[in-house]
Amino acid sequence: MQLKPLARSLAVALSIVVIAGCSSTGGTQDGDSYGSQDGSSMGSSTSGVGTSGQYGSTSGSGAAGQQADSRIPEVRTIYFDYDRDTIKSDYESVVMAHARYLRANPNARVVLHGHTDERGTREYNMALGERRAGAVQRFLNIQGVSPSQMSVVSYGEERPAASGQNESAYSQNRRVVFNY
Repeated sequence: MQLKPLARSLAVALSIVVIAGCSSTGGTQDGDSYGSQDGSSMGSSTSGVGTSGQYGSTSGSGAAGQQADSRIPEVRTIYFDYDRDTIKSDYESVVMAHARYLRANPNARVVLHGHTDERGTREYNMALGERRAGAVQRFLNIQGVSPSQMSVVSYGEERPAASGQNESAYSQNRRVVFNY
């Protein structure tokens, strides 16, 4: 009966593949790599916050990149694409800086405020704001931040950062704010 040794070999091979897949570095839920550099920039204050350049570019003087874990990171707002709740690769270094701060300060608490632009129904925007804040919460949790240090609030479209009915205003309203 040749089937038993073949099944055992396949099980071993599958285990090796799974272990190898679990040990990979980088990546997000939607497949983007942490260090992807597509040339887009959402402001110089979000670059270089990561360690050793793993989570973003390290161009510039490095003063912002040497953020002490005892201080709350300067950048407290991250922005999202239209109708999306996935963290942009441009902002992963910002979220990582908050994760480092929260891990180093176990008594610190943060409320993640989820916001949307005005397009869509009130109910849809409340849910989208909650999904955005929840995505940041899950990311922080994966980075080792205690769930007891975080809470989520969705404001939907109710508290816009910018007024207007154009893409510039909309893009400023699609955000999650870290409130310590």
